[in-house]
Amino acid sequence: MDLLAELRWRGLLADCTDVEALGQRLAVGPITLYCGFDPTADSLHVGNLVPLLLLRRFQMAGHHPIALAGGATGMIGDPSGRSSERNLQTRGQVEHNIAAIEGQLSRFLDFEAAGNPARLVDNAHWTAPISFLDFLRDIGKHFSVNVMVAKESVRARMEGDSGISYTEFSYMLLQAFDFYHLRSELGCELQTGATDQWGNIVAGIDLCRKKLGATVWGLTHPLLTKSDGTKYGKSASGAVWLDPKRTSPYRFYQFFIQSEDADVSRLLRFLTFLPQDQIEDLERQQAANPGARPAQLALARELTRLVHGEQACQDALRASQILFGGELAGVSESTFAEIVGEVPSRSLEIARLDGPGIPLADLLVHAELSASKGQARRDVEGGGIYVNNVREASLQRHVTGVDLLFGRHLLLRKGKRTYAVVTVA
Repeated sequence: MDLLAELRWRGLLADCTDVEALGQRLAVGPITLYCGFDPTADSLHVGNLVPLLLLRRFQMAGHHPIALAGGATGMIGDPSGRSSERNLQTRGQVEHNIAAIEGQLSRFLDFEAAGNPARLVDNAHWTAPISFLDFLRDIGKHFSVNVMVAKESVRARMEGDSGISYTEFSYMLLQAFDFYHLRSELGCELQTGATDQWGNIVAGIDLCRKKLGATVWGLTHPLLTKSDGTKYGKSASGAVWLDPKRTSPYRFYQFFIQSEDADVSRLLRFLTFLPQDQIEDLERQQAANPGARPAQLALARELTRLVHGEQACQDALRASQILFGGELAGVSESTFAEIVGEVPSRSLEIARLDGPGIPLADLLVHAELSASKGQARRDVEGGGIYVNNVREASLQRHVTGVDLLFGRHLLLRKGKRTYAVVTVA
């Protein structure tokens, strides 16, 4: 199928200014397109994956993608989708965030592709040199305040309790100026973004028409949301980041493994490059045996590999398997460290493991896996106790320093999924 047909099948084509004309233009030859990313943090997050991967889909189809870092717009803050004013960042913060994000983009876009390498631009380079008066005369005069006020992103804020400042009100003009500049200098004909960017995109299209007499297009994709309508990409501890220092590959993997059945099909279509027949096969497997979670497993594997690489994906998979009783032989300390953060932990004085060590029953009580020594003995006799994922059925078992993993940890399990880690100090 052609690119637009694939986007429709995946549910990624929400709206387009003229989809028939865009289809005809794409059939003629490669097009240059762009999507902007404001540097509100020093890492991209899961919500950024949809627009990033949309650029990649176009690049894979032979087109020329531009990733725009908002060095200028990031100083202002987009009011779209927000009920209150953003906290303004300093220029130093914005520059730091852009530098951090640049390294992440290369995982998704090929900046050295033969024929159609991706490009990264910063809108501060063409916005900062313009004086306020020149901007008002050359750009602002082309915008009707009546039309701007009617835009959903502006109207919603004006009707809210906090209102909207002139600073954020002007954001639309800055984004429109970006499209005008990229059309003038780089021949960019298409801007993509989420549905909440529609008003800003249309403003840029109008500016290109008025100042250049040029035909350009806008294409939006749906926001990444859960089946209940809430934004997707946040865990109990906050946003799910693409930077492994902020969200480890293991927690990233676990986030997608835990996707709801109602969401997983949409996530597979939005966020992976798996072909249609493979996704539809996973959907059939999921419907037939949802308890096996084949769709979630494929989703977590594909995304962790894409964002963090093959080795990180394998480590995350290994850590996940350990919590399902997998063997510990060969596991790295860094992988095991991820597990420590996921299960209850208790400390133990190293001296208690000297000599004959500590009776297993005492250790189970200490780890709070058993309520008493009597219960601990019954748990052992019942075959439900594991030390480092190896079943232990001996009441005479003592745990010593020899049992420590990496010289520090003991992994205890009761039954199938009740874990505790004991760490010596």
